[in-house]
Amino acid sequence: MTARSPHLSPSAVRTALADALAQLRRDLELTDDYPRAAVDEARRVAAGPAVDGSDDARTDLTGVPFHTIDPAGSRDLDQALHLARDGRGFVARYAIADLAAFVAPGGALDEETRRRGQTLYAPDGSVPLHPEVLSHGAASLLPGERRRAYVWTFHLDEHGMERNSDLTRSWIRSVRQWTYAEAQSEIDAGSAPPEVALLRDLGRLRIAREADRGGASLNSPEEEIIAGPDGYELRRRTPLPVEEWNAQLSLLTGMAAARLMLAAGVGILRTLPPAEPDALAEFRRKVALLERPWRDGIAYGDYLRHLDPSDPATPAVLQAASALFRGADYASFDGEPPAQQTQAAIGAPYAHATAPLRRLVDRWVLAICEAEANHRPAPEWARASLPELPSIMRESGALASRLEGGALDRIEAAVLHARIGQVLDAVVLAETKGGSRVQIADPFVTATIREKPQPGSRVRVRVLDTRIATGEVDLELAS
Repeated sequence: MTARSPHLSPSAVRTALADALAQLRRDLELTDDYPRAAVDEARRVAAGPAVDGSDDARTDLTGVPFHTIDPAGSRDLDQALHLARDGRGFVARYAIADLAAFVAPGGALDEETRRRGQTLYAPDGSVPLHPEVLSHGAASLLPGERRRAYVWTFHLDEHGMERNSDLTRSWIRSVRQWTYAEAQSEIDAGSAPPEVALLRDLGRLRIAREADRGGASLNSPEEEIIAGPDGYELRRRTPLPVEEWNAQLSLLTGMAAARLMLAAGVGILRTLPPAEPDALAEFRRKVALLERPWRDGIAYGDYLRHLDPSDPATPAVLQAASALFRGADYASFDGEPPAQQTQAAIGAPYAHATAPLRRLVDRWVLAICEAEANHRPAPEWARASLPELPSIMRESGALASRLEGGALDRIEAAVLHARIGQVLDAVVLAETKGGSRVQIADPFVTATIREKPQPGSRVRVRVLDTRIATGEVDLELAS
């Protein structure tokens, strides 16, 4: 039998967690240091004209009051929006940071961003895709600053259906940086400016159009990590409605990008195959056992959308549903489009196009789409390097998952260390080979027990031990 870990004081727990997170970074071979040549290049381009000579042809949209809506404390602001009425319909402008204006193909900065693939986020600090002089500075759509952006303009009817769109490289100036909570509060109170307040109307319409496509979003509660002077806390966080409304603009943009690249015959899609019939049948079996049947004649997305967040069985249903959203990949093409074009959870072809500060592939997508939208061939640098992108994004995505999962495991172990010996309320999510996954209510932690109670049931679990260095937690079902 493994010896139990010694009980640690709060200060010792904080030290042990800091050491564990630092060791995780070393194990994953992550470094905070950006190569000097790439940093020097970023500083030069941040203060100069666009490296691709695009500045003179930019449309001046600095008089349009754009707004950004992001998590509190964000500095890498990729997107800004401006909404207006167009008769009974809408005009939606969505500005995306223009990184092609800063990254010269073949330069030191280009080479390093291709090595990194994406920004990696951890509780003790991020590993950025771009140097902060760009990601938190010259390329970020910060309020009050004249910035380069790709601006998508969507004309939508009164039902939120897209009629047409265009894409230009422009100058913009955001007038305010909103947190999600601020935007939700002012939209609900009726005090948000119209270019932001319309997000509720358009977002709800786009959610309805998602249902028409057969798309489905898993808006599960999240484990939110809160850093404070006494260490980290874990809280249950349910996304605000404004986050889903805002996400619908990103989905609209990603679908438009996919259409443009398919029309051009060159590009890279984010794909997800449809669930296999056997997987759907297994999902039906599981939710029937939970006494939350998915009845015939109800679309899969509609079934998920009507789950009651307060129902103790809902976390288990969402856990079972997550098994259907597997196999996501990137598919590049130049000529013949890929056989699998659709992102099944969205219900349409889709591409990553709205986070170029944080994700490498978006720089390629935006450059190809802007060329096709304005009847020009795709840039040669983008076309020539397309075959490299899927493997870069797969590898960086796998690394991001290992970092996120490893960090969360270690924080959960640290948070539960003070609860050793205590009995806590939990809900059973799913049966596993070695036991069951359970979601503890407070603190909001997901862990494994050896026993196999019925998924969806409320249980009480006892914390036996935690090992902060490895993120392991030992629990047992309490009688």
